[in-house]
Amino acid sequence: MGLISGMLMGILFGIALMAGWRHMMRYRSSKRRAKAVDVKLMGCLDRDDLKKICGDNFPEWISFPVYEQVKWLNKQLSKLWPFVAEAAEAIIRMSVEPLLEEYRPTGINSLKFSKLSLGTVAPKIEGIRVQSLKKGQITMDIDFRWGGDPSIILAVEALVASIPIQLKDLQVFTVIRVVFQLSEEIPCISAVVVALLSEPKPRIDYVLKAVGGSLTAIPGLSDMIDDTVETIVTDMLQWPHRIVVPIGGTAVDTSDLELKPQGKLRITIIKATNLKNQEMIGKSDPYVVLYIRPLFKVKTKTIDNNLNPVWNETFELIAEDKETQFVILEVFDKDNVGQDERMGVAKLPLKDLEAGKAKEIELRLLPKLDMLKVKDKKDRGTLTIKVFYQEFNKEEQQAALEEEKAILEQRKKLKAAGVIGSTMDAIDGAASLVGSGVGMVGSGIGAGVGVVGSGLGAVGSGLSKAGRFMGRTFTGNSSSSKSQRSGSSTPVNSVQENGGAKPR
Repeated sequence: MGLISGMLMGILFGIALMAGWRHMMRYRSSKRRAKAVDVKLMGCLDRDDLKKICGDNFPEWISFPVYEQVKWLNKQLSKLWPFVAEAAEAIIRMSVEPLLEEYRPTGINSLKFSKLSLGTVAPKIEGIRVQSLKKGQITMDIDFRWGGDPSIILAVEALVASIPIQLKDLQVFTVIRVVFQLSEEIPCISAVVVALLSEPKPRIDYVLKAVGGSLTAIPGLSDMIDDTVETIVTDMLQWPHRIVVPIGGTAVDTSDLELKPQGKLRITIIKATNLKNQEMIGKSDPYVVLYIRPLFKVKTKTIDNNLNPVWNETFELIAEDKETQFVILEVFDKDNVGQDERMGVAKLPLKDLEAGKAKEIELRLLPKLDMLKVKDKKDRGTLTIKVFYQEFNKEEQQAALEEEKAILEQRKKLKAAGVIGSTMDAIDGAASLVGSGVGMVGSGIGAGVGVVGSGLGAVGSGLSKAGRFMGRTFTGNSSSSKSQRSGSSTPVNSVQENGGAKPR
């Protein structure tokens, strides 16, 4: 009897234990499912939603990463880098050397690569963000870092000396915007748009070292190269400016991807107040240089011996992207012997302007736009301007594009005739030469595209604003390495001395 009762008690206890275990597993499973649902819902919340839920108890350690890490891509890039570097070197020689020639500063006869190797260290992609998914397009922002071991030597030729310059310790920190234009045919991408975002500002660090000589052989050479690199990056590669690369062997219409004029900025330089004197004897002779793109600078007349000058001169500048571009205004002291000295600079973002509404603004002049590197932070005065932004309609946009093509042809003829050595030469010297009419019209060099008939001011306009590219397109296919550029930026319609636009 005791045996039977013991067996029954054991069976009942085992059943009860199994039932309890099963109940506990079901309970824990339901809790896990509920927690998974909560985690999924929290994953859909943004920072503002969490702050509403948590209130003052919102933990600061919670982060919302903007970029997704792509460690797998970096591993593959390191393996592919020897092949990518070889192709990149060919593309850089093909596309950058012409830019160095066009943007080389006055005083330099030639600026080319004598040696170009990207080294063995691959770049690193810190993260990728999908910015937008439009119909037929994918836009990505790539956080790009590169501190490699390239071997780059520039052959610099000037009137006074010829010297090879090595770029050492090159580092690049930037965010690259890539736009993929999709297609229905393999490889499913018809074109790729590449540009550097302006915010955060692209950072390119390097050290210049003369090979077998000294940098002092050519006075100001380091500053010239630095300015050339910064101008090319700002004027050609920084968004909204872009490179459009067709993909595949078939011809592709990339006109919708290329940069186009968006609007016109009419800006009046009224006056400056309390400028900082730069002269040992007497007072400074100030003038203002203003531009949206560095290549298309315009300038006011010079006011002699005055620290409170009044100009009241009006200029027109073309904008390609109101949301990202800005106007740079630099006040210089005219020096008849040496180099003009900058008295102050100011920046005006175009996004702060309301289309169709005039606005008077007083800007505080700064020593540099990057104040973190400035020790002298004394007051440099103010600049008073009046601005009016007008958006283009399709007809005005097309008219601007046609005008750019005509001016581009004009500049090609002037360069082929030897009147100008580079685009930078045209901004300064050639414009005043044509503006004064020194033999240009008679020789037919400036008559190029039939603009002289309408007056010397129109010819000077094409030179001073240079009529170069608004957006540059490099095209090609698998069987050809030739590059082709299209698009330009609309210059102002008339000219003042030394490359400025004629006041209205």
